[in-house]
Parts: sequence; C-alpha cells; structure tokens
Amino acid sequence: MVRSRPRPAARYGAAVAAALMVLTGCSSGASGPRSTSGPRSTSSAAAPSASAPSPGPPTWSTCGKNLECATIKVPQEYTEPDGAQIPLAVMRHRATDPAHRIGSLFFNPGGPGVPATETLRNLPKTAGTPGAFSPAVLARFDVIAMDPRGVGGSQAVRCLTDEQRAGFGTSFDPAVPGGKPLPRLLADAAAFTDGCVEHQSKEFLASLSTDNVARDIDQVRSALGEDKITYYGLSYGTVVGPMYATLFPHRVRQMVLDAPVDTNLWFGNSLTFLNDVAVASERTLNAWFETCRTEGTAVCPFGAGDPQAAFDALIDTLEAKPLKIAPAEGAASGGELDGAMALEATRALAGDQNTWPLLTSALLAARDGNGAPLYTLWSSVTVSPFPVPTGMFEAHTAVRCADWQTPVGIAAHKAAAAKAVTEAKRIGTRAAYSALNCARWPAPNKDRVTEPLTGAGTPPSLVVAGRLDPVTPHHWAENMTRTLDSAVLVTREGVGHGSYGTNSCVDSAVDAALIHGTHPADGTVCETDTPATTRPLVPAKR
Repeated sequence: MVRSRPRPAARYGAAVAAALMVLTGCSSGASGPRSTSGPRSTSSAAAPSASAPSPGPPTWSTCGKNLECATIKVPQEYTEPDGAQIPLAVMRHRATDPAHRIGSLFFNPGGPGVPATETLRNLPKTAGTPGAFSPAVLARFDVIAMDPRGVGGSQAVRCLTDEQRAGFGTSFDPAVPGGKPLPRLLADAAAFTDGCVEHQSKEFLASLSTDNVARDIDQVRSALGEDKITYYGLSYGTVVGPMYATLFPHRVRQMVLDAPVDTNLWFGNSLTFLNDVAVASERTLNAWFETCRTEGTAVCPFGAGDPQAAFDALIDTLEAKPLKIAPAEGAASGGELDGAMALEATRALAGDQNTWPLLTSALLAARDGNGAPLYTLWSSVTVSPFPVPTGMFEAHTAVRCADWQTPVGIAAHKAAAAKAVTEAKRIGTRAAYSALNCARWPAPNKDRVTEPLTGAGTPPSLVVAGRLDPVTPHHWAENMTRTLDSAVLVTREGVGHGSYGTNSCVDSAVDAALIHGTHPADGTVCETDTPATTRPLVPAKR
C-alpha cells in the first residue's frame, strides 16, 4: 500500500493550527474553520419532479480558481410546481482534463447542514480530509456542489438570534442527561421551535425533506443538460444518494456512499438512531483510552496509566472550576473552558485517530491549567450529531425534523435518555433528549418518504465504512448494503468518520468506481495506512 498521510492539521484546518499555537506558545493570524451527519411508491414519488418545469441552463459566473457559481430556482413543493420557489446555490469545479471528461459528479458532504459549495471551495486546502477528491477524479469530472435547501447559500434556516444562540451554548452539566434539568430542556425546545416559526414559514420548513433535496438534484442535473450523474455522498449524503437513486434510478451512472447511514433507521425512530450514535462515539473514546493505556506512560503520559480515571476527574474539575481563557490572536476569543466543553471537544477529537496526538496534548495542557487548546477546538466544532450551538444547529435540526419520526410523548424521551447514559457512560449524556426539538416540530412533513431506499435499477453502489466510526457505526453500513438492491461493501480498519481521501486502499477503490464503474470484491477490508498513536504532538511538561 501507498503510505498514507496522517494530516490532522489538514482535516481540522486553522482550528488545529490555533490550538497548536497555544500549546507551543506561538501566535498566528489564522481563523478557525469547521472541524470535525415516508416515501410514496417509487413511481408516484418521482412523478412530482417529472411534472415540474425544467430550469433553463444556469448563468455561471467565475467565483474562484476553476470555480463557477450559479443560482437555480426550484419549486418549494413539487406537488405545486408553479408555486413558491427556492433559490439553490450551485458551484461547479470544471474537469481539469476536459478532453477526457466523463460527466458531472454531484456530491453531498453531510451534516445535514454542511454547505457543499463551501466544502468544494476549500477542497484544495484539505487534502487528507474525508471526501477530498483525488486529482484523477478532478481531471475527469465537473464536480457539482449544490447547497441543499435550507443550507448555506440555499436560503439557510435561521431560528435563533445571535444572543439566543450564544445562550443555548452555556450552562451545560456533563453529568446531567441532556446537560440541563428536563424543564429547562423543554423550555429550550419551545424557544427554538417558536423561533423557527417566527423566522421561517411552516411551508418552507416542511419542504426541507431529503426527498425534495433529491428532486432538487434532478432539477440541477436537467439544467446542466446531463442524462446521468455520478454521485458521491458522505454521512448524511448517504441518505441523499439512495433517495435520488430510488426516485430516479435511470439517472444514476455510478454511486459511492461513504460513512453510510442506515436509511431505514434514519426514517424510523429517531431515538434509536441517536442511541446508536452515542454508543458509536463512546466506542471511539474508549479506543483512545485503550490505546493510551496500551502504549504506556512513556508514549501517553496522560493519566499515568489510567487515562479513563484521569479524564473523568478532569471533566469534574473543569465543571466545578472552569479554566479562564484569555483572548489570543488567531485562536478563539476569550472565555472559559468547563467540563461540558471539554467533553464535546474530546468527543470530536477521539473520533479520528489522526487527531489523537492533538487530543493527548490538549488534555495534558488542560490538566496543567491551560485550557486554551481544548477551548479553541470546542469553538471550531461546526457539525455534531447532537445539538451544539457552535455548529450548524438550525439547519442540522430542521432537515432532521423534516425526515424523522420522533415520538411526541416525553416518556419515550425519558426512557431513551436512561438507555443512552447506561450504554454510553460519557457520551450518553450528550445524546439524551437531543430530539426534543423534533418532538414538538411545528412543520410536519405530511408526504414524507416511507418505503425502503433500494435504488433498484441502478448500477451496483460502492459502500465504504470505517470499522470504528464515531457517528455512523459499521452495522449501519451492513444494513445499507442489505437494503440497496445491489451494493458492494468495503471496510476500512481504524477510527474515523469517512474514509475516501484518508486511506490509500479506499482511495483506489473509490476512484475506480467513480471513473471506471469497477468495484473490488464485496467484503474487501482496507488496513489502516498508519497505525494509531496517542503520542502527544507537544511533549508533556516534566
């Protein structure tokens, strides 16, 4: 195998750089970007898009190196094609070898709530990041980024004022399920959903479902004049892809699904879905603990041989007495680091073995009274499976609530919270009650898709899953492979969310699927290119 490139700085961008600056005592002017989510019958579901008038060719304008941008308007509801419309932000990266261009490659980087256009613009800066296309793919395809409705430049959902958003991120207790007493969580849910109705129409909120996103993709395909599209989806993008393939199977040339979601569970009981995520995240944190302990104190000095006990003690200490964080140029603004923030930053960093050395360094710094690295990393978390006001909270929640079936009765949420904290000792409190907003969602989606997303009639899909994924557990990939009419499963060993762009074996398989339509044997296993280590990036103080 080709040697891989463990690039935590590439994946987490300037947030990692800023944290390292704090650890080493340097300063920088860099700013912190994101870090590191029922159908009608197939024929009747596809019909509304077929009846919608096709948009004309887009008017492109240059918006970066080899990038073009356009706005394409689509129906808010495809059952009312002549009614209200939604502007979609679309970006195109032209094939670098136009003489050998294959066609258009659509991609969705996940979330929900991650703007595809922003991701495409940053791809040259993020080599070694999950979802970063290889030069071979960029040569052969026009890569098309469409911000899904309600996300980024496509009329982003807004439910909170800046003041409310800041308030939602304070006063969490990592020892309490949901972070706050249940009455306060219910009050927060009421404020959030009331704010959504105040700032958005119910009709718009109800239209944010994945089936409409798939229809939007087909409108963009039509505007581009493409007969078929190639598709790559990461995380939530693996819900969008099978939906498109199920509604428009004759329009799919090839499809790759990376870090797949169990689509049956996504459209099923959201409480079970969130419990699975909490358990998966707990497993990756436990993997860091076990690796630190196994490598020994000469490599991983945090905890002096018992990192779990040391971590729990650190969280309790920070919650009782948060560390003050002075403003620092190029890093996060001043504030304080408490136990809940440290737990969330740790959850994110433990979920990628390439960032384990940074996690070790940040925990050692916090132990020694320097909370700035963890605080900087916490403030950079823009996507989380659980509500994080520093993240794309509104768009993330709105899309999920349009798709999910969430129990309304509080008893079901209480039972799910108890289950989560039992099965995921540390992360379970993060998952508990995190579906309350959807329980009282004010804009129900009455024509949601309910049938299994089989993609029947499309070429075989390539499904790629990590063995220890902190967000989409491996058994979801197994379930997706069984649900799809035809699919091949490739497993990457190691810890991380998303595999393409981070593993040479996976890269070869995905490139072959996208470019040539060929697949490895079902059940292929890709070993990790670089063994995981918890050795700190910055040596511990003696």
